[in-house]
Formats: sequence, structure tokens, C-alpha cells
Amino acid sequence: MAARSLQAVTITFGLVTIPVKMYAATNPRAGISFTMLDAKGGRVRQQYVSAESGEVVQRSEMIKGYEFEKDRFVTFTKDELKALEEASSGAIEITEFVPAESIDPVFYEKAYFLGPDKGGAKPYRLLADAMRESGRSAIGRWAARGKQYLVNIRVVEQGLVLQELLYADEVRSMDEVEVPDATIGPKELQLANQLIDSITSESFDATKYKDDVKDRLEAQIQKKVEGEEITVPEGAAAAPAGAKVIDIMDALRASLKRKAGVDAAVEDDRAPAARKPAAKAAEKKTVKKSAKKAPSRSVRKAA
Repeated sequence: MAARSLQAVTITFGLVTIPVKMYAATNPRAGISFTMLDAKGGRVRQQYVSAESGEVVQRSEMIKGYEFEKDRFVTFTKDELKALEEASSGAIEITEFVPAESIDPVFYEKAYFLGPDKGGAKPYRLLADAMRESGRSAIGRWAARGKQYLVNIRVVEQGLVLQELLYADEVRSMDEVEVPDATIGPKELQLANQLIDSITSESFDATKYKDDVKDRLEAQIQKKVEGEEITVPEGAAAAPAGAKVIDIMDALRASLKRKAGVDAAVEDDRAPAARKPAAKAAEKKTVKKSAKKAPSRSVRKAA
């Protein structure tokens, strides 16, 4: 089934324009939500109450305000709020091209697939091929939904992806995190590298992972719906606060040993049939040996 586009926009850089369509790149699973009820099982509802009078305020009677000082507000009408919004231009203006690897993923927000719109197939393919060959991606501005977005257009195997980016003042500095220095010995580094190598894959495969917690929660809820009791599994107690101090070398050796044990167990599970013929062959060999060593018996006639 072909994907449905969200909207049509135009990529511009210099005098070049590329009509494209935007498609949702993600389909997040909806989280499990619970409804607030009273003790008798009836629904409850929230109400807005005036902090001044204590009276309930209906939504139709509300206006929006901005607190510029403690308890001091300026208020805005709907028309004023609309005038404050950034006008949607329908265009993504590319301002520069940068090395693709120079963008820290911490800046990434929502992603969209971009496909060529009517008449845009050739310039779309030209931009994608040029960015792939140069190893660069595009940085641009996009006005939509009442605000201006900082975006990155990057090339993937099938085409182009638009990635919304955070602005610099929205990303905190790693300098705020205290990372004390520590002396690492060559043996520790060697063992750490061995452990990393033992659990390294050629590439990231997202299909190997699923939300096990959500699946378990849904299963428990279904049990409750069917009238069964929900029990807390053994060993589900909360972990004690604070990490246990252990020797890093012991931990690395134990991890490697456990990984080797898991690999051996997996290998045993995969090849039980391969060992059975060998066992049968050994059995036949034993039988033949026994047959050779068995003494010949003479039959005596009764006198």
C-alpha cells in the first residue's frame, strides 16, 4: 500500500526549486494509558478553577496571557496570537551544505521522508546523487505550523530524508556533566575490547528489538480483563539504590566467561542432530568389535 503524503513543499537553493512531498517516517506505538476513576469506578473530570475567586472557569471564558514578571501578565486575543505566528511559506530554504558526519545526532528531532512531487523527479535525483557523492547534507529553514524549524536534509539509500533539528540553545552542553578522570590499564582496555568484540554486529538491525515491557503490560491487563488476578513475579523487587562497587577486571572476565557459555549453549541447541549420527556410528563400531572378539562355540552332540 502506497504511503499517503502529509503535504507538498518546495526545496529551494540558489535559483533551483525542487517540488517534493513529505511522508511520515515513523509510526510510534501508542502508549498504554489509564483512565482516572473514583473509588466506585466512575469517571472523574478535571475543571479549571480561578485562583482568585475559586469559581469554575469554562474554556470559552479563557484567554491566553504571558507572565513577564511574577504574577504580572499581558493578555492576547486570538487575532493577536495569529499575527504572532510565523507564516507558513511552503518552502524549505537551504542555507548551506555541511559534511554529513558533522551533525551531532543529539540535535535530531522528528524525521520525514521526502519524495519527488510532479515535475520534480530529475532535480530530486540530481540533489540526492550530488549529496551522496560529496558526502554532504543540507541545512535549511522551514516555516510551518506557526514556527520556524531548523532542518537537515540528508541522503539515504532510497532518497532524501528531512530531519527537524533542535536549535543550539535547546541542547545542553556535555560540559555540565562531571566526568572525573580515571587511570585505565592496558590489560583492562584489552579485556574491554574483547567484550565489545564478542557482542559486536555488522550493522544495527532494529527488527531485533521490541518493547518487551509494553507487551508484558498488555498481557497482564488482558488477564485482568478476563477476570484473572495479576501477581507480581518473583525477583521483581526494586533494585537497591546505589551501584555495588566491584572490581572492573573481575567484571570483565565474568562477562566474557558468561558470553562464552551462552554461545556454547546456543551452539548445542543448534546442532543436536549433527551429533546423533556420530553416536550411531560409534555404536556400530562397538558392535563390530564385539563380534570379532566373541569366541566361536562348538555344538556337542549328546552321547
